[in-house]
Amino acid sequence: MKRMIAIALLGTVLAAPAYSADDKQDGGSLWERLRRKIELLTPRKKITTTTAVGGVRGSLADADDVYWKGEANTQPVEEEELAAFKKALALYDAGDIPGAQAGFADFVKSHPDSRLRPDAEQALAQLQAKK
Repeated sequence: MKRMIAIALLGTVLAAPAYSADDKQDGGSLWERLRRKIELLTPRKKITTTTAVGGVRGSLADADDVYWKGEANTQPVEEEELAAFKKALALYDAGDIPGAQAGFADFVKSHPDSRLRPDAEQALAQLQAKK
């Protein structure tokens, strides 16, 4: 009886799918997660006009932080940030690993306060590990 249980357990372990080093527990790789993330981002255009907004008393809040009922929760980033990140990701997709590495390194250097910086650093680390 114990042998049958051991054989059954061994069979389930051997039948389990193998994951590569860049896969997460949820089954998606870093690159798939980055692609999904940039699809949800909204590029923010630089506006040269000045606007004024009236408000009510309370704590100070940026217009981007205010929740409006029915509004989709998007994460705006600057257009040039998003374009640079997409370019580096496209280089990786094309198989140009050195180009992608240079693109992500350039992104980190030129956009130190970006929301995408942690993702770019993680992609850089992943690319350096593949060397």
